[in-house]
Amino acid sequence: MMNKQSVTHNFKQASRETGTTPGYMPGFGNDFETETLPGALPQGMNSPQKCNYGLYGEQLSGTAFTAPSHHNERTWCYRIRPSVKHSHRYKKIDLPFWQSAPNIISNVISLGQYRWDPVPHSSEPLDWLTGMRTMTTAGDVNTQIGMASHIYLVTDTMLDTYFYSADSEFLIVPQEGKLRFFTELGIIDLEPQEIAVIPRGLLYKVEVMKGPARGFVCENYGQKFSLPSRGPIGANCLANRRDFKIPVAAFEDREAPSRVIIKWCGQFHETKIGHSPLDVVAWHGNYAPCKYNLNDYCPVGATLFDHPDPSIYTVLTAPSGLEGTANIDFVLFRDRWNVAENTFRPPWYHKNIMSELMGNIYGQYDAKPTGFIPGGMSLHNMMLPHGPDKEAFEKASNEDLEPQKLNKTMSFMFETRFPQHLTEFAAKDAPLQDEYVDCWSDIEKKFDGSPGKK
Repeated sequence: MMNKQSVTHNFKQASRETGTTPGYMPGFGNDFETETLPGALPQGMNSPQKCNYGLYGEQLSGTAFTAPSHHNERTWCYRIRPSVKHSHRYKKIDLPFWQSAPNIISNVISLGQYRWDPVPHSSEPLDWLTGMRTMTTAGDVNTQIGMASHIYLVTDTMLDTYFYSADSEFLIVPQEGKLRFFTELGIIDLEPQEIAVIPRGLLYKVEVMKGPARGFVCENYGQKFSLPSRGPIGANCLANRRDFKIPVAAFEDREAPSRVIIKWCGQFHETKIGHSPLDVVAWHGNYAPCKYNLNDYCPVGATLFDHPDPSIYTVLTAPSGLEGTANIDFVLFRDRWNVAENTFRPPWYHKNIMSELMGNIYGQYDAKPTGFIPGGMSLHNMMLPHGPDKEAFEKASNEDLEPQKLNKTMSFMFETRFPQHLTEFAAKDAPLQDEYVDCWSDIEKKFDGSPGKK
């Protein structure tokens, strides 16, 4: 039975003037200020001797104190109780389908080209935590490099249960259903064709608005997601800062037995408290959750000849220590025009130093006309060849190259510099397409030694 119980009425939310999306403030990486009660936010200082309304001042730091100013991220929160009141004695709990790197299983082969049908919904009720299914892991959560990719299957609201990850930042990509994220800093509603980013250390709970819900999660152990450098593209196109939406402050003042679950170094711990921890009445800073409508993404591409590298479609990037080689790139393939002349337009055959995990939000992906369906995933690990199947190759090699609009399509890629290792769930329980690797078996030899062969 799907649990649709709403707890929205328990929250007091800051107002937002017209001119932007109601309940949100625009801008990626901006410095924001928002309050639900007048005068709750101190002016001209961060830590007054006494805060108004009997609130407690507390800083949430997303970077080291001494990070360069243009990278430094922190938010000051003014809350009913400090966070130390939201934790007590911890005990370990088990979420067996949620795995963290390193997670190398001796009887699972990650070397290969893999594709999965959508993971089906379970008959048992699942919330945001129990419904998480890890597909791949990469790097090492303990040294804060790499990532994990997950599928979430959610039917139930988290009632009196709250969560935060000390390990990672979450990039959430819905494919089905609608969820509401009640975070310490405000409320985010999320549905397909949108994404959300939940920062490391930020506490929240998840309510089902329309279910069942299914989608993808990229769990980022490394440096925070940022907008890619546009380089010669200049100041516009791709993802623009103003289109990212940050929630206004909202708080809940409620006495009720509650659980707080923390992910720390790949393990899960539970603590019991007697109240809601979502009690931030006002905040200011630049370390905050956000949402983004993928239909606002403005792709650029080749307007004369050749197919550009997929990096041209990067929405967000999490840098590594090696310039230009990302810990994670989030890449979007959406509706767009193909106009290149005398060009093989789909992605070409290639091997890549990066590992590519793709998911289909809706529609048909141009390099694989069949088999890669909405809700499905594929994995092409580092330095393993991949590219169009025979049907896509023959069509693209012989069609008349008129301007063509790719319509009703939206797929994405989680790309990382690290090899992605399959979990036992991905290898044995998820609906793996065993025949996928055979999609290239009927590609023909066309070489006959004659120059100019077409």
